[in-house]
Amino acid sequence: MSSLSEANIKFTLDLFQELRNATGNIFFSPTSITAQLAMVYLGAKGKTAQEIEKVLHFSEITEKSKEKTLTNQGETSGSLHLQFQKLLTEWNKLTDAYELKSANKIYKQKSLQLFQEYLDDLKNFYLTDVESVDFENETEESRKKINTWVEKQTHDKIKEIFPQGSLHSDAKLILVNAVYFKGDWIMKFEGKDTVERKFWLNKDTSKTVQMMEQSSHLKFAYLEDVQAKMLEMPYKGKALSMVVLLPNEVDGLQQLEDKLTVEKLMEWTSLQSMKKTDVNLHLPKFTMEESYNLESKLINMGMKKAFSPQDADLSSMSRDKDLVVSTVTHKAFVKVHEEGAEAAAVSGRVASVTLATIHKDFHCDHPFIFFIKQNSNNNILFFGRVSSP
Repeated sequence: MSSLSEANIKFTLDLFQELRNATGNIFFSPTSITAQLAMVYLGAKGKTAQEIEKVLHFSEITEKSKEKTLTNQGETSGSLHLQFQKLLTEWNKLTDAYELKSANKIYKQKSLQLFQEYLDDLKNFYLTDVESVDFENETEESRKKINTWVEKQTHDKIKEIFPQGSLHSDAKLILVNAVYFKGDWIMKFEGKDTVERKFWLNKDTSKTVQMMEQSSHLKFAYLEDVQAKMLEMPYKGKALSMVVLLPNEVDGLQQLEDKLTVEKLMEWTSLQSMKKTDVNLHLPKFTMEESYNLESKLINMGMKKAFSPQDADLSSMSRDKDLVVSTVTHKAFVKVHEEGAEAAAVSGRVASVTLATIHKDFHCDHPFIFFIKQNSNNNILFFGRVSSP
């Protein structure tokens, strides 16, 4: 597991703990948010940079270079930014196995001057650029412009990343991030096998959902210490997998969340305890589109100075002493449905006939956690909670 993957897992858990107190579904891309904030880190100095480094758990990556100096993060953390360059390049590769689109951009007030070196590094390491808008005099026009760009970058799947009235005329610097993902399973769900079944929101309340069903040969594990079980569902091409954590009990989600640790999440992403077995799988069809303004969450996690006009030190970005990060917005979309590679699905169905009597049941008919990861480096691309499909 790479140092960037480890940092990402730690940040995933920290942010999930900030989000989990709210009821309902949760879905976000920790890798993409981290890349987004690393662009701020690239232009930060002093205590502002140290806070970002701590919140994003970059210390493991930058430890060797810290002996040089802390005054120029772009220089001392070169290996960190190169890791992001490699990661984002992989994300943007065209493939027929899945669709993964991340839209990252910085919008600045047009009067704000940024250093050319910072702009060059953004383009080189983060494959993005900075666009000038007039928040002060054309706030609504700026909002529409940003929304239109995000829609285009995500094939019209993500709209209104900034709703009306959400931008202010005093904004100077806004980071925008949107992620769209659609994957095809190796083991296809047949549409004719999708039926209406109950999904239990809690012990007393249920709703009717479209439940996909199949019998397949998949990696499975019992997680006795958290009273749950785990299943890996690889996507076509095997570069990405969805891992589902299903509590044993209908109301077992809170206990599972309470017992989540970095060590457990690292173990689960590496799939160390999993073995292939025949599984009778029920998984609800679901589409989630979740939006977050992350400033308060990041401040709670310890990233305070970047948002403070009195304390922010973004002097590797600009000479402007009053420069602060105004808004960090994240919106993520996921759609889970039957489609997959038909040939692989046929072999799975054949196996299921002969081994039906020893199937493990994995029926996602109550709230569960899932994450989508890169199998080459165990990076968690997306992390979510399905409370109500």
